[in-house]
Amino acid sequence: MDLMTISEVSKGFNVSTRTLRYYEQIGLLRSVKKDDYAYRTYEVAMVARLQQIILLRKLRIPLKQIVTVLESADTAEIIGTLQQNLSEVDDEITALSTIRTILNTFITRLNENAKTDIKLNLLDDISVLDIADSLTVTKISFKDERDMADLNAANEKLNRLSDRDVRIVYIPPATVAAAHYIGDEPEHGAMEMLFGFINKSDLAEVFPAARCFGFNHPNPDMREDGKYGYEFQVTIPDGMDVPAPMAKKRLKGGLYAAYMILMDEINGVGWNRLYNGWLTGHETWEENTDPTGENMNGLLEEHLYIWDWQAENHLHQVDLLMPVKRKQI
Repeated sequence: MDLMTISEVSKGFNVSTRTLRYYEQIGLLRSVKKDDYAYRTYEVAMVARLQQIILLRKLRIPLKQIVTVLESADTAEIIGTLQQNLSEVDDEITALSTIRTILNTFITRLNENAKTDIKLNLLDDISVLDIADSLTVTKISFKDERDMADLNAANEKLNRLSDRDVRIVYIPPATVAAAHYIGDEPEHGAMEMLFGFINKSDLAEVFPAARCFGFNHPNPDMREDGKYGYEFQVTIPDGMDVPAPMAKKRLKGGLYAAYMILMDEINGVGWNRLYNGWLTGHETWEENTDPTGENMNGLLEEHLYIWDWQAENHLHQVDLLMPVKRKQI
């Protein structure tokens, strides 16, 4: 029976090991363990199933609906699930079509007036239809009689992140117990250390306000062998002892831009949305990261519902936390 290790699957399909473990946790995948090997391995059937999951995710089918598509014996239920997603795609196509029409209008009018050397500023605070009226005696007709209300709706649908999606939070300085692991499945190795400490110290009872943060340490690009590490830090009372191999550290804290994602979105897409889709060009906030690069430049991943990690079918939410500061105006 051919088996692929979790590292081989992760590299072969460009899916993080955390995502693979999450898929297994919610019942989408199953792994097997060989007696002489400590890490997860996957049979051929599960690798094929992962390919199906990746395809459906690329089609933007939510994980809960992927379970339906792959496991439901009711064809009508599967069709209904896909039809729901098709309707959402149709809405976005309409939005894109609206924007395409307006952009073509801009280009056409600018080309027409370039020949007569008429200078226009299409970015003035006036409506698209007002611009069109100033260029021609006939009113521009948008498909399906779309107007600026349609354009505003399209912009709303296409904006990746807005201030409604991102929270500014303050994380106070805190004493933490840190679990650090470098090697295959570093998140898993660090998590086992973390759970061992949490269970042995009875942290849930002693300090129920505990919060858990994580970050790459070091980043994959910091090592020639391509391996990377991960560190979990859980807040603890100042006087609590932290036995080896854990370490007692201090979390700096400060202001962060917080964007909540689900575990399967932690493969870089979420960070890209937060940085390029929200922070870049923001009028008020700018990044306040550590330029050394060793520990994700000071970026944090706060793992929410830490007391529920080992429960089946739990909703594993993660806050992506980017250090920020107000711009100097």
